Amino acid sequence: MSPAITLTIPQKTHVQLQRHLFCGDGRESAAIILCSRTPRPRCRLLVKHVLLVPNEACTLRRSDEISWPGEYVEKAIDIAEMEGLAIILMHSHPGGMLAFSPVDDQSDKAVIPALFHALGDLHGTAIMVPDGTVRARLYTNDMKRRAVDLVSVAGDDLQYWWDDGAAQRPHVRPVAFTSEMTSELKRLTAIVIGVSGTGSPVAEQVARLGFGKVVLIDPDHVQSRNLNRIINASFQDAHTNASKVEMFAAAIARHRGDDVAQAVPASIRTRAAVLAASQGDVIFCCTDTVEARFIADLMCSAFLIPVFDVGVVIPVRRTDDGIAIVDAYARIDYVKPGGASLCDRGVYTPASLEAEYLKNAAPAEHRDRVNAGYMHGANEEAPAVISLNMKAAATCVLEFINRAYPFGEPNRKYARFAFSVGDRENEFRSEDSFASGPSMSFARGAAEPLLGLPELKVPRGRADV
Repeated sequence: MSPAITLTIPQKTHVQLQRHLFCGDGRESAAIILCSRTPRPRCRLLVKHVLLVPNEACTLRRSDEISWPGEYVEKAIDIAEMEGLAIILMHSHPGGMLAFSPVDDQSDKAVIPALFHALGDLHGTAIMVPDGTVRARLYTNDMKRRAVDLVSVAGDDLQYWWDDGAAQRPHVRPVAFTSEMTSELKRLTAIVIGVSGTGSPVAEQVARLGFGKVVLIDPDHVQSRNLNRIINASFQDAHTNASKVEMFAAAIARHRGDDVAQAVPASIRTRAAVLAASQGDVIFCCTDTVEARFIADLMCSAFLIPVFDVGVVIPVRRTDDGIAIVDAYARIDYVKPGGASLCDRGVYTPASLEAEYLKNAAPAEHRDRVNAGYMHGANEEAPAVISLNMKAAATCVLEFINRAYPFGEPNRKYARFAFSVGDRENEFRSEDSFASGPSMSFARGAAEPLLGLPELKVPRGRADV
């Protein structure tokens, strides 16, 4: 079952909190985190701001108890009121107990009502133990408690801490490729943008790996020319001009049941598609359009959802005899919230985004898009690229597994993985090799207009269901 309430912490923020909350003296420390929210129906809290309570300002600091001046809560209320944020009061448990103590319960009864009086809505408390594991809970206006089902950190590694109501010690993470991994994936939602050459094998893998929900986003229909590279597509699908995502959702239903795949037959730049993607835990971007990658960047930042982007290209050159293959190349980029975006990495540029927009706005003035697809410079309508696509798609999904269930070398070294079929070479670039710029959409959440794009605002006279 998917978690109803989640809390997502960017890696940089988690590191900042852990350093402050465990200063080395064995006593509790405190911080306040302020959270935006993604659109409904999921209640996903996204850490946007952090206020660290100075240890020297605390009126009491023991190994099992802490008290700090109300002025820091007042500062948090001022920020939360301006931006419509939820407040979570966090403190450390130096002894490692991953449970709220009776002292914590009494403290909450004294402080949480003040938050509701000032702001109303939903607020809570959280604890962190020395290894960085976090457990959190929320309160309603009548002071009823509800555990946060999942606390996650989307960083170089993908960390998931579940509150299953029993364990008081940090969870042992599942091992990659085991049934325990499958059991955890059943509680997560994967978003697949583009269900064609690379997207269809990615979608096939995440469905068979066991993701509890697979959201498929693509506006296009099956055509006879792409039957040689879209998994599960049939001659009948091409004949009836079937929706790619509806065709693929039906295929998933045949081996997973009717409640796993969700088909969204729309462009990722539509409100319906962005709302659907906001409900996910991980995004696989599998299109060859600049626009889709631009939106994926915005969603990674605004909703704090990690993105795995895959691109395949076969550069060619003209010869006296026709064309010659220069190489067959694939690239997989992992983008973490707050890290270097696809734009920062040069996967696309503002100029290429504008050029693609103009191309789509005036298609009669440009060659068919397929000519700028896999084989640059070659008019190949149905390129036989399924082998290359399958390798790229498998590498993309394995990159997710490496980060969610780490083994081997540190993941920070592999923000980009690329392989050349012609040269039989692999290339890697680390997160530190990319310069990241500030994002105006960071942890924006459900703030309107979505992603800061005017075209994604709520249509006049309508409301989201």
